[in-house]
Order: sequence, then structure tokens, then C-alpha cells
Amino acid sequence: MMEAPKIPGDERRALILKWLKESVSPIKGGELALKTNVSRQVIVGDISLLKAREEPIIATSQGYLYLKAEEKAAPHTHLIVSNHSPEHTKDELFTIVDHGVTVRNVIVEHPIYGDLTASLLLSTRKDVEEFISKLSSTNATLLSTLTEGIHLHMLEAPTKEQLDRACRELEEKGYLLT
Repeated sequence: MMEAPKIPGDERRALILKWLKESVSPIKGGELALKTNVSRQVIVGDISLLKAREEPIIATSQGYLYLKAEEKAAPHTHLIVSNHSPEHTKDELFTIVDHGVTVRNVIVEHPIYGDLTASLLLSTRKDVEEFISKLSSTNATLLSTLTEGIHLHMLEAPTKEQLDRACRELEEKGYLLT
């Protein structure tokens, strides 16, 4: 049986951009690799080239996402500083999303590299479960392990009240650094 031909670079990047713009949810790099008959590493390079062209693509734990204009800023955002052990990560994230709040990212301050930011885009318990499962299955470590548990999250929500309620509960549980 004949193998499908690889899609040339410029054409492949145009297709990747089209698929990302059309998608309402993240697309995994492996899926893009299969659709274009190249390796996942080639896709990583393609995404880097697209980002260098200032395409608003972010890598999340669920895959690549194209930020549409209306998604770039939520009506209400709040930066929190958390401090807890890795064992409390799931509860911290559940606490946030249970109030209808999205965890946009995680940020840690590295002594050499400065701020390290990773996109999360966790909005539901399912998102959190998938994140925790991927963390476990890959034996990856949380960024907060670099800073003895101290990390920041940019939170966003449709209303300020949702953010306030989530922050109150996080504080009650002792997760916020005050």
C-alpha cells in the first residue's frame, strides 16, 4: 500500500492555520501531524514559524488553539498568587472552575529565566481531569515545583462576582498567598 504524500511546508502551514481558525477547541499536535502526514516535531516547528509571523496561536495542555479577537480578553480577569503542594493542585483547579471561572495560565518566577508562563485554559472539571491525567501519564512535574509551590494564575470569568467567590473559597482553603 502506498503512503500518502507529505504536504509541503507552506501549504501545510496554511492548512494548519485554517484548521486552527475554524476550530472552537484545541487541536493536538499529533492530530495535525496525522492529517498532514508529517511528524509531531515538524508540527512543533510549523507552529513556531506561524507564531513568529505573529499568528495568535497558543499551546495548551489540550492542544493548539488560535485566539480569536473575542477570546483575547475576558470581561473580568484577576491574577492570583497560590501556594500549595502538588497534591492540592486538583482541588485548587476544581475550586476555581466550579465557580464558572477559567484558569487561563500558570506563571512561576524562575531565578534565571524570569517569568515562565504556560497556557492552561481550564474551564470545566473535565478539562481539569484531562490535565491531571496527562500530568500523571507523562510523569511531568508542575511548574510550581520550581518555586516550592508558589505560582500565579490568571483567572477570567464573565462576572466579577464569580471571580470574587472563587477567590474567597481559595482563601478559605488556604491556597492563596496573602
